Amino acid sequence: MGSIEASQKPTFREALSVWAKIGVLSFGGPAGQIALMHRVLVDERRFIAEDRFLHALNFCMLLPGPEAMQLATYVGWRLHGTIGGLAAGLLFVLPGACVVLALSVAYAFYGQVPIVEIAFVGIKAAVLVIVTEALVRVARRALRGPYDVAIAAAAFAAIFFLDAPFPLIIAGAALIGLLLALASPGPKGAPLTAPPPVPLAQTLQTAALWLAIWIGPLLLLSALFGRAHVTTDIALLFSKLAVVTFGGAYSVLSYMAQQAVETYGWLSPGEMLDGLGLAETTPGPLILVTEFVGFLAGFRHGGEPKLAFGLLGAAITLWATFVPCFLWIFTGAPYVERLSASPRLAGALAAVTAAVVGVILNLSLWFALHVIFGSVAAVWHGPLRLWTPDLASLNVEALSLAILAGLLLFGLRFGIAGTLALTATAALAWSLAQGAI
Repeated sequence: MGSIEASQKPTFREALSVWAKIGVLSFGGPAGQIALMHRVLVDERRFIAEDRFLHALNFCMLLPGPEAMQLATYVGWRLHGTIGGLAAGLLFVLPGACVVLALSVAYAFYGQVPIVEIAFVGIKAAVLVIVTEALVRVARRALRGPYDVAIAAAAFAAIFFLDAPFPLIIAGAALIGLLLALASPGPKGAPLTAPPPVPLAQTLQTAALWLAIWIGPLLLLSALFGRAHVTTDIALLFSKLAVVTFGGAYSVLSYMAQQAVETYGWLSPGEMLDGLGLAETTPGPLILVTEFVGFLAGFRHGGEPKLAFGLLGAAITLWATFVPCFLWIFTGAPYVERLSASPRLAGALAAVTAAVVGVILNLSLWFALHVIFGSVAAVWHGPLRLWTPDLASLNVEALSLAILAGLLLFGLRFGIAGTLALTATAALAWSLAQGAI
């Protein structure tokens, strides 16, 4: 795995079609989304070289917010500058945001939408196969020695069995990698050529511009509706979450649920679970569950017309959640390859890469358990946590659909879109035959 550049830089129009495809097909949470981008951007389209993709993934894993969306933004920025980063990031989020918004409106007026949930059983089964295949491929290329394998195994054990904080795992891996690089006579591979230094003034201007874009409209809305209005509470809560969401959405879901349910009373615990289910089964980042919460908060507590305030609540939530991602990427992206070009820092990043493989394995296993079994509980044995499925809750339908997805992807060489469509159709046919719909 060397610093092989992409075979041909795409035109902006060509890249747009790829970003749109990724946005529509980005199911399965961060593991599935990273798997999809690796397959499309590295293996199929060769928009970015393997090592640069992994360096960018390391960087995005260290940032607050949805790492997959930020990874897409980084690659778009690398290909076509700021406009490319905006296009990649927006197209990654907007398809899922539109779906979640439509389902939120339907939920507010009619309650749950069973036919959608049934179709997404097949989609999740297909994503499980896509994630597994990508995990194996990325691990084969990223784990290049016994130290890398040991770091990946330790990271997996720490997060899966000990529920260790994600930032602590990444910091520990970076420290180990730095120490190994200091003890080594030379770097593991040829480092990337360092680009010219980035002027500090340029960095500060970029940060100030995007900070103003993020905060300015929210302050104007607060001045328009007043501090006591629900729209101001939505802006404050989700701006706060945007700064502390390290390690993916799961790291802050419990805090967000507590605030939305207990502190503000926007929705009930059961409705919070329904929203999470919608976000897990639709394309885009899992953090889109915030849009569901924001819509219901505005719809129920904003005043009349209810639908208009629901839409405003959803828009504020999306703005407060995702605009900060552009702030982090556009400010920090110019420094990624300078960090990678330093042998010592490259060693630290290589260790972070290995740790990320362990983290993705954790996400993949968690996802697999929750797709195949209807009931999975965290059982503690002293300091050890073990995700334990109820064997009686085995979902034969989901397991069968996952096998079907494997045959379609690997046996018949179907594309991702075709496989997702067929497994969703098969899930609907299965439920129709069972009389569930």
